[in-house]
Amino acid sequence: MSKAGGLGLEDDQRFALMKFRRTVQDVLKQPYHDDHFLLRWLRARKWDPVAAEKMLRESMEWRKQWEVDKLADWDPPQVLKDYLPHGLCGFDKDGAPVIAVYFDALDMYGILHVVSRRDMIKVTIKLLEDYLQLCREQLEKHGPAAGQVVVVFDMQGFNLRQYLWRPAGEVIITLIQMYEANYPEILKTCYIVNAPKVFAFAFSVAKKFMNEYTLAKIQIYKADPAKWQAAVLSNISKDQLPAYFGGTLKDPDGNQKLGTKICLGGKIPLEMYASNTEKDNENMTTVMIKKGGKLELDMPASEMGSVLSWEFRTENHDIRFGIMKKDNNGMRKEVLPMRRVAAHQLDEIGILNCEVPATYSVIFDNTYSILRNKKIHYSVRIIPPSEEMAPATMS
Repeated sequence: MSKAGGLGLEDDQRFALMKFRRTVQDVLKQPYHDDHFLLRWLRARKWDPVAAEKMLRESMEWRKQWEVDKLADWDPPQVLKDYLPHGLCGFDKDGAPVIAVYFDALDMYGILHVVSRRDMIKVTIKLLEDYLQLCREQLEKHGPAAGQVVVVFDMQGFNLRQYLWRPAGEVIITLIQMYEANYPEILKTCYIVNAPKVFAFAFSVAKKFMNEYTLAKIQIYKADPAKWQAAVLSNISKDQLPAYFGGTLKDPDGNQKLGTKICLGGKIPLEMYASNTEKDNENMTTVMIKKGGKLELDMPASEMGSVLSWEFRTENHDIRFGIMKKDNNGMRKEVLPMRRVAAHQLDEIGILNCEVPATYSVIFDNTYSILRNKKIHYSVRIIPPSEEMAPATMS
């Protein structure tokens, strides 16, 4: 175990480390749980050894519950191997692993129609453990600056729509919370590049579940390659980056995203969807729309920039669906044309930007059916405007 004195710590920090080490001695395993490991938890809890001990012990229990130490032998479902976009592309100038993620190519909606949420969580844990082991190896070779991961997230083409589907949104939040509670201080820097406007809303939700020490490592850039490439290349040499990010690495066929080393993700084919996908109707309203009838939901959007989101499924049969906008004079205008939706085959989800304050009528129409009542499960809501991101956060 390395000496605290060689870690560049202040006296009070060395004292906190000594106290922390002493109180958790019963759960430490050599050689992995050295001072570098302990410092991650202390930094995450602002050098409070009592709070760090609580965090570590809770994480140890979590590892038992998920049998984390056995995941090295677990073979994930093939769809996760083929469609989960991520990969090691190289190392930064200090020797830290650089992970590339083409986030827009993550079809969470499709994945959750093929595998369970539990499998999605398990594969994420397995990947984190693999990358953490690589960090340990790099730390041994190059020192502490190589012992954390650098992540480059590409958000080009990011679509908020699928994350407004409750199961997908819940899984993302669960993964963030799991990461924060059990993998503190393993992130060196996170570059989020090509972030579209709508990403500001998504991030304003996600950051509520992140700790300060994680947020401080995140740099967000709009689709301005001149800006974000300068930041990325200041830390990572060109020969360690895909050409897509401004580096020199390409596949033999010229693919600039380096698909030979990085899984590029993609849309899950519909034929892979599980026919017995578990439908979670909790937190949804269930109604029976009678034959020849319709249901209209008036949703007031009082603030400019609000978002109307919907998610629904029917049982056995389709339904006509559309949205009208009412102005202050009661005049109605069609903003989403009425159409028949096969929501009994695939959940229908979507969003509409409410550019001006108005009341939006969400319509489920069964007037075309003279024989069948339609059972529908739905969630329709108005989401207030996102918090504006500070200039220093998004470049």
